Order: sequence, then C-alpha cells, then structure tokens
Amino acid sequence: MENPARETIDTSRPHPARMYDYYLGGKDWFEADRQTAEQVVARFPAVRTWARANRQFMHRATRTLAREEGVRQFLDVGTGIPTAPNLHQVAQEIAPESRVVYVDNDPLVIEYADALLRSTPQGRTTYLEADVRTHDLLADPRVTGTLDLEQPVALSLVALMHFMPDESEPYALVRHLLDPLAPGSFLVLSHATADFDHVGGTDEIRSTYGSHGISAAPRPRKEVARFFDGLDLLDPGVVVGHRWRPDEEPRLPDEEVGFYAGVARKP
Repeated sequence: MENPARETIDTSRPHPARMYDYYLGGKDWFEADRQTAEQVVARFPAVRTWARANRQFMHRATRTLAREEGVRQFLDVGTGIPTAPNLHQVAQEIAPESRVVYVDNDPLVIEYADALLRSTPQGRTTYLEADVRTHDLLADPRVTGTLDLEQPVALSLVALMHFMPDESEPYALVRHLLDPLAPGSFLVLSHATADFDHVGGTDEIRSTYGSHGISAAPRPRKEVARFFDGLDLLDPGVVVGHRWRPDEEPRLPDEEVGFYAGVARKP
C-alpha cells in the first residue's frame, strides 16, 4: 500500500474519530480526546448509545446492500479507527468478492491499516488518508485502482456530515461525490440532530467541540433529508437511526439515539 507523506499525529488536540472510539469503549484515544469526550458525556450521557446505534446502523445498511441489492463496491468516507466488525468484514462475509476503499483524515487511522486491509482473497480493501473537503477522491488512483466507477458503488457517509458546517457546502460536497458514480449506486448517511433536545444540551456540545477547533452542525430531519434529494430512498426512508430496518423492535427512546439515517439509490 502506498500513501503520501502524512501529518504528524497531534496528541494535544482531540479528534472526532478518536472521541468516537472513546464513546464506543475503545482504547485508541489520547488524554485530550478523553477529556473532551467526557465533557460531552457530562452534557449528553446518551452519546455512548448514539455511537453504538450509529455503528449498528452501518452494519445493517451494509448487509442490506450486499445481500439484497447486490452491491459489491463500497467507498467509506470518515472511516475512523476500525472497530470489528468493520464495513469490509460485514460486506465480505456476505460477498467475499466485495471491494472496499476506506478514507479518513486522521493520521492515527493509518496505524490500523493492517486491520483495514485484511481482505478476503477474493476481494480487496484499500485505505486512503485524505480530507474529503480538499481531495478529489474519485480521481485518486488508489480509489480508481480498487473500485470500478462504471459499476455501482455504495458511498458511506456515516456520522460524518454533522462535522461539516454550512460554510463547507456539505450538500455540494455530497453531490460532488455522487455525480460521478454509476446509476444504481447508493448513498448511506447518518447525521446527528437536535430535534429531540428539549433542554439545550446540543448547544453546549457544539460549544465543547468548537472550543477545540471541531465544527459540529446537527441538523433537523428536513435538512438531513436534503442530502438524499434526487435519489430513491429505500424503505423506511429517513428515520431515527435505530428504526432503520432494525434486527428487533427498538426499545430505546428516539432522544437517546439522536441521529437520522437513510439509504438511497441513485437512479
């Protein structure tokens, strides 16, 4: 695997991917990540539930696309630190020939490349360290060398776009990624919301992230649904994440999950 020269890991500042790992109960974080994550937990104790539900949504969406829709190519942007089973493990368990490209801008993720690249012999996985806001992913040879962009690809943007404020033009960014993909491709997206916040905790969380240079932009359902404009949503549409094709009847209240999710096909 080839990767360009990458930035030094800054352990003095928190990173969303490492904070997410902390919420999931992982061990791949630094003290700055723990301190900031604990500030968030103090204001929003359900954030650990939110992180697990996001992960479970990704698993269900990937299984659905691999098993029911015949998708064999996946582009996962905002990969984060791999927590097994990761996307390629879920997809390749159903279809061993599946090909997966992981993308993240946290240099720490490259330390886990062995886990990310442990593909089945029939399939392939590749990791690319890049910032989706500044890097033309679909022109990168590590992407085009792994995925056939003339065939359907599932674009996975799980727990990513709520770190893109409006000034980053998040809707245009998603369109830029979707437009070159073949008809029959899919968008898998989850996004934090403040729709269920009745006590103002979301503003405090945004302030906590913002004080450490991390933009946070939770959006209402109508704005999350805009990411799917022009696409054909799979049932049940854009719903609270744990209600997207659950393996069993959801028991958690929506406010403890706190994000919307959906999967849609490109016509």
